[in-house]
Amino acid sequence: MATKKRPRENAGDSMSGRRAFLASAGVGLSAATAGCLREFRSAVNRTHLEQLSVSITTQPADGDRQAIQIARRLADNLEAVGIDVSVPLRSREEFLRDILINHDFDIYVGRHPGASDPDFLYETLHSRYGEEAGWQNPFGYANTAVDDLLETQRTADGDERQEAVDGLLEAVAAEQPFVPICRPTDVRLVRTDRFDGWRADSLSTRLGYLDVERVGEANRLRGTVIDARVSKNLNPISAEYRGKDPLLDLLYDSLATREHDGTLIPWLATDWDWDGDDLLVSLRRGHTFHDGEPVTADDVAFTYRFLEDTSLGSSDVPAPTPRYRGAVAAVDSVDVEGDHELRIRLNTGEAVAQRVLTVPILPRHRWEPRAEQATVRGVRIAKGTTEALITDNVPPVGSGPFEFGDRAEREHLTLERFPDHFTARDDVSLPAASVDRLRAQIDPRSPSAISLIETGDSDITISPLEAYVYDDLEESEVKRVLETPSETFYHVGFNTRSAPFANPYVRRAVARLIDKAWLVETVFEGVAEPLATPVPDEWIPDSLAFDGVDPGVPFFGDDGDLDVSDARAAFESAGYRYDGDKLVVRE
Repeated sequence: MATKKRPRENAGDSMSGRRAFLASAGVGLSAATAGCLREFRSAVNRTHLEQLSVSITTQPADGDRQAIQIARRLADNLEAVGIDVSVPLRSREEFLRDILINHDFDIYVGRHPGASDPDFLYETLHSRYGEEAGWQNPFGYANTAVDDLLETQRTADGDERQEAVDGLLEAVAAEQPFVPICRPTDVRLVRTDRFDGWRADSLSTRLGYLDVERVGEANRLRGTVIDARVSKNLNPISAEYRGKDPLLDLLYDSLATREHDGTLIPWLATDWDWDGDDLLVSLRRGHTFHDGEPVTADDVAFTYRFLEDTSLGSSDVPAPTPRYRGAVAAVDSVDVEGDHELRIRLNTGEAVAQRVLTVPILPRHRWEPRAEQATVRGVRIAKGTTEALITDNVPPVGSGPFEFGDRAEREHLTLERFPDHFTARDDVSLPAASVDRLRAQIDPRSPSAISLIETGDSDITISPLEAYVYDDLEESEVKRVLETPSETFYHVGFNTRSAPFANPYVRRAVARLIDKAWLVETVFEGVAEPLATPVPDEWIPDSLAFDGVDPGVPFFGDDGDLDVSDARAAFESAGYRYDGDKLVVRE
């Protein structure tokens, strides 16, 4: 059967229809694809969410047993709220170098030197010091309102200053650039069969080691030091090697010194008078440095200028001292008015100006050559790093009641009585060296330091003992336990230069993961005072009194047990979110 053929379409009409179909289909396809593509790009171009990770830098147990226990408890609680945590451990020198010089940390746990006057917060928190080395604002904290309060309290006196300090402490407690944990009690063990008359409240200062009462013929004082740094470096302005250091105070004189009750008394200065905003100072005559060079007003003026800028203006980048910044910042200028008289022009009130009198006086002829830029062969050194900042200063030359005798790294530092010191004069009624030699033996652990006392091979533990040995301390006819509140305090510090700790709500949330009262009982054996603010009791306003809990950042929980739900809610309120159990941030 023949097949009937369909009539052929016109080729032009066919092509035209096909194009029209494809064109119309293409419009729809393009529209659909474009929408999907936009959604795809919108999805993949969003920053990926990752778990928040932070580090807590501290020292190992043989460096600071209390600090690492605080760090580990904080790490546990941070992990409980969904944060990934690492705890890098550093030696004492490395820890302070990372924190105080390189600012290489997220969070750290350590001990702050503190002070008896709240003005130490000026250099600790003022934004102008945020990039300097030392305890000058290691947190990088910047708040203009707090800056104003820090400056206000410097120029006020009496009730007006107390009011300014109250406002400052409340503002800092609200912001939490660091979290004060507690002020430990310094506990030392002494023998009384060779020396007596120990004053517990003076053993962190030079006065505690002068005028000790000799029993019998003993003429060499033997102490133990847990921290080996004093056998390696004797630079009084070093950030990573210096803390509260009575041995350095015995090598260097200051214009004044504090008695056990905090009263400032003349030392290298015979007296001082106020003339408006100026301090007129007279020095003791006939006094010399340990190398025989005379101590003059020129050395004092040099010291203040040098501590302000250790390059003495020779560098494009100023090189301020990493220590004593708050004290020298009070000085506008120093005029030498004679070999033993000078006028110090100040920009603070009298209470703060007293700090000016407590810095170590440096011999100009020894330190002026150290104003040069530091050089280490084959190593690039940052501009503004002077020889003064890196020298180990061995042997040291000061003018104090003791001079350098000998040392062996990690073994001992031995000081010899300086026979020409002014305290040895008949007409000077100040505590003087009563022994010919003071030998500080390095012993890195508290139990072995105690053993040296028990065997009669040491007279005093110069370093405060660690809390874990308190229960082992026993008194006897020839042994005494001496206790005194420390000026130092344990704290958690935040690097506020970047996220997440640039956010004060995050800092407050972290602060509330710390049960201060519980840590005092468990880590410090109850021999410490929990703190809401790190100043002596007489300066603490009622609003910041610690009565069982921190009134500003109370712990999320009870007796060390964290309420995870409440803690997580605080981080969400601070602007963070959770992906399951993980607190996440955008990368």
